[in-house]
Amino acid sequence: MAKIIHVANFGRKPIGAFQHSVERKLSNGLIRNGHAVVNFSDRDMARAASWLGHRKFGAGGANRELRNLCRSMKPDLLLLGHADVITSATVADIKTDLPALRVLQWNVDPIFDDGNVGRIAAKLDVVDATLISTAGEALRPFARPGKAVGFLPNPVDFSIETGRNHEQAELPYGLYYSCGNGGKLRESCGKAWLPDDLLQLIERAIPGLRTLVAGMRGHRQIAGAEYQNALETAAIGLNLSRRNDVFLYSSDRFAQMVGNGMAVLVERATGYDTLFGEEELAFFSSIEELVDQVRRLTSDPAARQKLAKAGRERYHALFNEQIVAGYVVDVASGALDPSAYPWPTLIPAEAPPQTAGGAR
Repeated sequence: MAKIIHVANFGRKPIGAFQHSVERKLSNGLIRNGHAVVNFSDRDMARAASWLGHRKFGAGGANRELRNLCRSMKPDLLLLGHADVITSATVADIKTDLPALRVLQWNVDPIFDDGNVGRIAAKLDVVDATLISTAGEALRPFARPGKAVGFLPNPVDFSIETGRNHEQAELPYGLYYSCGNGGKLRESCGKAWLPDDLLQLIERAIPGLRTLVAGMRGHRQIAGAEYQNALETAAIGLNLSRRNDVFLYSSDRFAQMVGNGMAVLVERATGYDTLFGEEELAFFSSIEELVDQVRRLTSDPAARQKLAKAGRERYHALFNEQIVAGYVVDVASGALDPSAYPWPTLIPAEAPPQTAGGAR
């Protein structure tokens, strides 16, 4: 078993907002797999290191504290999850202190966001592996010689996703949709939509549909216990990210909705139909099919419950916190057996260029 320092936003600000976050699930899985884990909240440490309480002014102190912690603990593995306060120079210094240390960075933001691409790229040369919540050849730009690059599934954790909506024939709301910014266009079924416009289209087609929304229509985003309570009140979840045509990319709301027993609507262009069947998720390829799926599941609670139960069980069997944490350790240690996992894992390394006259 390994000693692991996990650097991520374990967050006291805003209080409780991150209880559904990937970092908590990964740490839970690592501990349940028998590893010794210390969670290091880089943002909180930076705030604590500044007498003004601003992380910008305490970034240097946070970097020093992480290096000191590594010197003291001598971990086998350093995990970096969106640890933007920590610099690549600090990671390089820690590796100089501990030559046997393995370092892996993980990222669950979209790689069609230039700012996120820059944050990932900043540490590519000092980590041993990078895992991103996108799969396949789209990850090729992050490849570096001798560095592993691959897919990270959004994990589910039944100690966090505690809802059992699939067991209830009647729920307060028929459809749930949450988005980070309802004023920005999102691409679905080959068209850019404002979230409210798409939702209005569905509502007009299905009179009487009770919808629950967050982050749009003047409703604020919700977090913590309030968010979990909301997740437990809806029958169907609409899983639409900013784009839905990037292989296996999805907001982590996917895991949160399916884990709480919602029947989840997913666009086929995401590629999730390669891992799930039509009896487990409600797939659609057009807006008309999306509306038909909502209408079908709303009018037939038994069918909705059956699909939600099957999707929940399949997602947990594929992507529970212990399986995903085990995969992270396998990748970081260089001991990955791709056949042990049913999802696309690492992108293959590019073959070295051949010399003139062919390979020797």
